Amino acid sequence: MGKIALSQRLTLEAATQVPDGAGGYSEVWQTVGVLWANVDARSGRIRNGDAAELSVVRYRIVVRAAPDESDMRPRADQRFIDGARAYVIDAVAPYDEAGLYLECWAREEVVA
Repeated sequence: MGKIALSQRLTLEAATQVPDGAGGYSEVWQTVGVLWANVDARSGRIRNGDAAELSVVRYRIVVRAAPDESDMRPRADQRFIDGARAYVIDAVAPYDEAGLYLECWAREEVVA
């Protein structure tokens, strides 16, 4: 594997729970950092959502690797933001044998 062109700027976000004032919690997304990535669409399909059909596209997003304990290492419970687009991370794995990159399998869901 050669060098990867990381040409797309993505914001990495993590969900946190904050009190909603009524005894419960609300989920709020907070910025963890900014990463440069290679974003590649892999597959797409239509699925039935609660109120409408959803267009679901799967992506492989490659970023530079970070140590396991680093906040800048993407995790499956996080998401990438690119403007109005949100890529929900489903899985993260090493991309290359040298450990220089990670591949993040993510999905984008849009009401069809």
